[in-house]
Parts: sequence; structure tokens; C-alpha cells
Amino acid sequence: MTPPPSATPSGTPAPPVVTVVGIGADGWPGLPESSRSVLRAAEVVLGGPRQLALLPDAECGAERVPWPTPLRPAVPALLARYAGRRLAVLASGDPMFYGIGRTLTEIAGPAAVRVLPHPSSVSYACARLGWPVEETEVVTLVGRPADRLAAALHDGRRVLVLSAGADTPAQVADLLTERGFGPSRMTVLEQLGAGSGEARYEGVAADWHRAPGDPLNVVAVECRRAPDALRLGAVPGLPDAAYENDGQLTKRHVRAATLAALAPAPGELLWDVGGGSGSIGVEWLRTHPSCRAYAVERDPARAERIGRNAARLGVPHLTVVTGPAPDALAGLPTPDAVFIGGGLTAPGLLERCWEALPLGGRLVANTVTLESEALLADRYRRHGGELVKLAVAHAVPVGGFTGWRQAMPVTQWSVTKTGGASEIGQVGQRVGQVEQP
Repeated sequence: MTPPPSATPSGTPAPPVVTVVGIGADGWPGLPESSRSVLRAAEVVLGGPRQLALLPDAECGAERVPWPTPLRPAVPALLARYAGRRLAVLASGDPMFYGIGRTLTEIAGPAAVRVLPHPSSVSYACARLGWPVEETEVVTLVGRPADRLAAALHDGRRVLVLSAGADTPAQVADLLTERGFGPSRMTVLEQLGAGSGEARYEGVAADWHRAPGDPLNVVAVECRRAPDALRLGAVPGLPDAAYENDGQLTKRHVRAATLAALAPAPGELLWDVGGGSGSIGVEWLRTHPSCRAYAVERDPARAERIGRNAARLGVPHLTVVTGPAPDALAGLPTPDAVFIGGGLTAPGLLERCWEALPLGGRLVANTVTLESEALLADRYRRHGGELVKLAVAHAVPVGGFTGWRQAMPVTQWSVTKTGGASEIGQVGQRVGQVEQP
């Protein structure tokens, strides 16, 4: 759908195509007069069945149209069908907080959408609990897998879970217990904003036995890690034991150095080529909820294992592509960064990854073989960047004493694509100077 113009020919702002009205559990009585007047004047009101049922017939005589499923693909046709009529949309709480407001502004354009927000369930929950909103992490499970919650679990943190329904509290309790956070305190807040209709009950995740209650609920979690649970920090370099693997795993210390070189930023997309156990893609995604990643793995059993690791560590949105690279890279979105952890000697792989990167994109490649190291040395001479050797040794028993056991050293090439011939020339000069006797 083509967004309408933001101004009329006279230069005055064009009227919105649709007005989105946030509504709470208290329904019509809780709406300000500005929201009520919009709904009274509307000819058509779109919304979920629960929201539409909150409108009194005597006050709002508009045609009521429930959202179809799936919702987003239907939005352009609905806006076109009711074009020229006074159109309103009902949404729970703040429409721009995990709500329909985002979808409408993305499809119709911000100038075509007027939003009248209502306090969100997060605002109500924090007010009831006495939690500062800015210090509370929010995870929505509405239309999303419960595994997403795992990435937000850290000892001492407060997390609000936006529930998908009446069964969500029990699902949250099971996940907390399975992930080593059974001692966490859970508080379920139902019908927030409904006055006397509000309900609250609480308990410990490991001992949660309550039957499902009201489907309109929020789960507040005070995270407490069990003493014997594996500690998963908030920075790259998770323990190797966090991953199911068959030996194809970028080990912890090398992984931390690799993620530092990849330098993930919010919203960026990674290709993890030769995914193995998926550790690089998983930890890229854990750096920020808006990050995206594709793990490319030729072995089907390993590809399935990557999916299990991603779900267990809270990033089930990691996309796994099964097939050999570079052929399996065809059609993938343009990456901001590429990591090559295996298959460097596959014909055309390095070239394909380099060509796919935009200017400013980063490429990091690791290897333990002499043949692949020679390839990286050649690319270093041609494109610059940084070529390093990472060596890690672990203390192990030697008889009655302790000694060092050296792991295989890893050669790593990291580079940012600049496209500047002068920089490549300068690198070549520096290499030549170093190689002179």
C-alpha cells in the first residue's frame, strides 16, 4: 500500500488514515474524552474480539471488524477496503509497545497513523510492584516461543513477561526451573487496570502448582539462580558446557576474542558460516535482542543441534540454513558481518563472503590448519586487517604436579571492508617493510 501524502496541496497536514486508540482492562470508563470522541465518531473500528467487546453499543455505533489471522498480511487490504471512511483501531494499552501501532506505521507510514496511547501493562505492573520501569527488562511471549526468556535470566534481575495466555505462568515456571532459576520469585498480575477486577498471586518457580487463571496477565520474575546452576554471563565467552556439541565448537576463550573482532551492534545481521554447534551465532544474538543471525551448516545433525543450542540459550530466532557453503549462501540477506569457522578451502567461499559484505562490513575467519592459514595470509596481504594467532593453554595434572596443556593454536584474520585502494596499498608497503631483512 502506498503511504498517503503527509500534507495536502495547501500545505496543511493531511488527516490521518487511521486513529489507534489504546484501551485498558477497565474498558470504556477508563478512556479519556479524547479517545472516546474518536470512537464515537468512527464509522469502522478494527480490533481483537476482547477489545471490541469493551465498547458500549450506546456510545459507539461503528461497524466492528475483528482482526483476521494472520494479522500483518491482512492489514494493507483492510486499510484499502475502508479507505475514505472514519477508521479507528483498538489496541491493548500502549499501541506502540509490542502493539499494532508499529505494524500500522510501518505499512501506512507514520503520517497516516494517529496514536492515542493508554498506560501499558508494564507501567501498571511496575506501579503495583514498586519496580522502576527503566531498570526492569521486558520479554514478550505473545506470538513468540517461551525460550526467548532464557536470554534475560541473570541472578538478581527483575523481568516482566508479557503473557500469551492463561498457560504462560506455568510455562515460565517450568523454563525457570529447567534453566537453573528454580528459586526465582514469580508474581502473576491479572486484569491490570481493571480496578476491583485485578488479581495477584505469587510463589517460587520450582514449586509452582497453580492452575491456569485469567488469560490477561503479566508475570513478574525476580531472578534467583540455583547455587549449582551453570553461570551464563551477559558477555560473549559462555562456558563450553553450555553447548551440546560433537567437538565442533569454537572454544570459550577463542570465541570471546572472535566476538570482540566481529563487534556486534544492535540490529546487525551475521552470517555464521560453518556453524558447528552454533556458538558464534548464539552469542552474537545474545548481545542485543534486535540482532539477527544465519548459521550455515552442511551437516544435518549439526544443524539440528544448532537449533537446540539456540533455543536453550534464549535465542530461538537464530535461523539455521542446512547445506554446503558457498551454495547455501544464495538468497540470504546482506550481512553486516561474516564469520567463517570452517570450510575455508571450499572453492569460492572466501570470495563469496567478501563480495556479500557492504562497505563497513566485517569479516572474521578462524582456522587451525596450515592450508587455510596460507589462504588467510594471502587475503591479509591483499585486503589488510589484522592477522593474529591465538594460543590458549590449560593447567592439568601431571603426576602429582600441575602443568600446561596447549590447545591447537588458532589463526584469525579480521578485516573491515573499506574499498579503499590506498589503504590496501599502505598495508602492502607495511608488509614489505616487515619482510625486508
